[in-house]
Amino acid sequence: MADEAGGNAVERAVELAMGALSESFIAAAGPGGQNVNKVATAVQVRLDVFALRLEPAVFQRFKTLAGSKMTSRGELVITARSHRTQEANRADARDRIAELIRAAHDLPQKRAKSRLNRVGKEKRLQGKKLRGSVKAGRGKVSFD
Repeated sequence: MADEAGGNAVERAVELAMGALSESFIAAAGPGGQNVNKVATAVQVRLDVFALRLEPAVFQRFKTLAGSKMTSRGELVITARSHRTQEANRADARDRIAELIRAAHDLPQKRAKSRLNRVGKEKRLQGKKLRGSVKAGRGKVSFD
């Protein structure tokens, strides 16, 4: 039941984000001949992250995941230019934003503490003593 409510919040955030996007089309760089020079197929999508009203922990994970794609004013900027059509680039940018929001809602896995058994501990200490004796033998040679 709790997972269903959490999934619902994620989808609500994604839906809210899709409604708050602003898109602008730009000329894509790179190979493609005259099509690239004439048609603005690349899309630059901007999203005001503060409008999503994310929980503080989710917002911090989102900020970390977004990295340099997020401006200091809290705006996420995604540029998609890998496809030849505006529609494909628009879909790619929207998918990337949705994936970023879903990843930010995922709780990080807690690290399970591991415990070394007695045999492992003795083996580690024996290895340290052996290494110490090797290093001790590297000192200056004296002919006393």
